[in-house]
Amino acid sequence: MMRTTGRSALPWVIAGIVMVALSLRAPIIAPTAVIAQIREGTGLSAAGAGLLTGLPVLLFAIATPLATRTIRKYGPETTVALCLAGVLAGTLTRSAGPAVVVLAGTALIGAAMTLGNIAVPVLIRRDVPWNKVSAVTGAYSATMNVGSMAVLLGTAPLSGFAGWRWAIAAWSIITAIGLGYWLVRRRSAPAAVAPPAAAAASPASPAASAPHAPERTAAQKAHTRRIVALLVLAFCGQSAAYYATTAWLPLMLTETRGLAPAASGASASLFQVAAIIGAFGVPLVAARSRLWVAGAILSGFWIILPVGLLAAPQAFVLWSIIGGVAQGGGFTAIFSVIPRISRTDGEAAFASARIQGGGYLAATAAPPVAGWLNTLTGGWTAPLLLVLASTLAFTVGTLIATRLSDRA
Repeated sequence: MMRTTGRSALPWVIAGIVMVALSLRAPIIAPTAVIAQIREGTGLSAAGAGLLTGLPVLLFAIATPLATRTIRKYGPETTVALCLAGVLAGTLTRSAGPAVVVLAGTALIGAAMTLGNIAVPVLIRRDVPWNKVSAVTGAYSATMNVGSMAVLLGTAPLSGFAGWRWAIAAWSIITAIGLGYWLVRRRSAPAAVAPPAAAAASPASPAASAPHAPERTAAQKAHTRRIVALLVLAFCGQSAAYYATTAWLPLMLTETRGLAPAASGASASLFQVAAIIGAFGVPLVAARSRLWVAGAILSGFWIILPVGLLAAPQAFVLWSIIGGVAQGGGFTAIFSVIPRISRTDGEAAFASARIQGGGYLAATAAPPVAGWLNTLTGGWTAPLLLVLASTLAFTVGTLIATRLSDRA
């Protein structure tokens, strides 16, 4: 398969990105559907079981330098193939042994996913036409949510039929298909990402009017650094709000609204499903106005979630849907900025690594801090104020970064 950024190749590019997206969150979600069976079968404590979701997110933060170096040395196609191979190996390992093997497989999954997290924005910057970047980023974000929901809904029935080990291993079939696709695609890919000073501009970039991207002035470099710093702040807020809400919303609804665990889980799942609306809504709004307008709408939606749960908790279904739209669109808005400000693959990889490194550290800290606040105060007001503070950080970072990127 010849690699090309022409219009005829775009569907293949999008197909490859979608295949990656299906394997970048679902393996983390799968154990949550059968966590009781995993604990019973392995003897994991509650804290150990928490590592099944917390460990990959922590590795997203600490393994980003490895991902950046891998992209620079081998190129994004090979990096994606390594990502999927690692996820496949980790998923099978996690299903095959006692507690220590389960956690080792989980760690491998997290480290491998980090490669894909950083490589996909590089691929989008290089291979997707400028006017379709937000739409493809939205498809990427939406596919992660769709994959997560499919796994969440399908793992428990599979476990009842074949046991939890086979249930969480079965999803590796999707990863194997994606790996086969990318092994074929990488054959004609360049060996590595060119250094920023010498790399040619992507045809999808505004810098494509010249054969090579001109050297940036000191003012232009400082402008880009400011935008990246703001995106770090935005993604810290996005990730902290998302993971704290995901971790504690079901229990909060059980304790405050008297819902049965199954009902609270179903209600909280609306927070995940509605993300699809936000992921595809951002490119629609951005195409008709500016990206910062979409960012402003999402900021308002994000803030409504904790404020609504504090002021009118009986309307939790509405607040869950509004917050879900915000979290799906927020990811799309943040990562749509990277191709706008990056003139080379190396710059895109560096920006993606910085943004995700900071954001996933916040994601690692937010759920336990929210749980500690709940224990300390005996209620959910303090955890919701933490979510509110996170959404305000998202608002400040996103609004300023998108406005600056419109002028970049």
